[in-house]
Amino acid sequence: MKFSKNVLMPLVAAASLLVTAPVALAETFKMAVGDAAGGTQWELGTTFAKLFQQKTGGKHKVDLFPNGQLGSEEDTINNAAMGTLDFSILAVNNITPFSPTVGLLTMPYLIQSADEAKKLTQGEVGKELTDNTVRDAGVRIVGWAYSGFRVLTNSKRPVKTLEDLKGLVIRVPKNEIMISSYQAWGINPTPMSWSETFTGLQQRVVDGQDNPYITVSAMKFYEVQKYITNIRYIFSLEPLVVSESVFKSQKPEVQKAILEAGQEATEHSFKYLLETEDKIKKDLAARGMQISDPANGEKEWIAKATTAVWPKFYKSIGGKEKLDRAQKVLGR
Repeated sequence: MKFSKNVLMPLVAAASLLVTAPVALAETFKMAVGDAAGGTQWELGTTFAKLFQQKTGGKHKVDLFPNGQLGSEEDTINNAAMGTLDFSILAVNNITPFSPTVGLLTMPYLIQSADEAKKLTQGEVGKELTDNTVRDAGVRIVGWAYSGFRVLTNSKRPVKTLEDLKGLVIRVPKNEIMISSYQAWGINPTPMSWSETFTGLQQRVVDGQDNPYITVSAMKFYEVQKYITNIRYIFSLEPLVVSESVFKSQKPEVQKAILEAGQEATEHSFKYLLETEDKIKKDLAARGMQISDPANGEKEWIAKATTAVWPKFYKSIGGKEKLDRAQKVLGR
């Protein structure tokens, strides 16, 4: 059988491509990290990346992009939902607009210790919230960073009472539950994206903000803030999410590696918090930050926030029974 020159040349070219093209055995995933390197988000992400690479025999790796390089935390949820971003680590309050039932974990004063945070996220409550984020937001929670309570910092004065809080301009995330908590305390906070927060504090557009000790340190807020108040209204949880479309497109053994690496990185994050938070408090004090506790055991803060905020958000978290169930899980 004879081939014409016009037919033969394309066949030879195609054969050449088959011989010379490398086989795609390895894949590099991108992970957005909202915080700067050095915080609990970074610790969770780097631990996950190391474990994931080990579990896939070095065939897959994860590159981390800290400090909002790939967009705001809200943007990364959108991008992951569309499958244009693989992984993201972000504050749980920034998932809430996309999957409102996750707002349960930001209800003021629900979580009162690191152990309680772990119990909720690792049990049936956490599993249900993960299923909801897949359904609502197109992302799957595969790990958690435990970052501690969101303490209040400001540049103007010590704050111990709600009266001390009045007149301060406080930055909060664009999260309705957190905004409502401050409104219950008698002030109107300023919603501001995370990427703009340091500059906002530096330029005195806002006087203060709230975040865990580890974040205050990692973001070098001690350069622009003087005072810390140990409020405990929200325990900061920072989930590691994977795009559901990316997850589903992986082979079963890669999916298994993602889930296992996420679980092991979560365990590491919990231990990391317990081992480092006190050291960070001492370091911030050594850098000149003044730390104080709310007056009267924070009772006035607790009463106003729970009374005003909880009923307002029963519907968005899936009903009062969801909050009741969480409290029952926590032994209340």
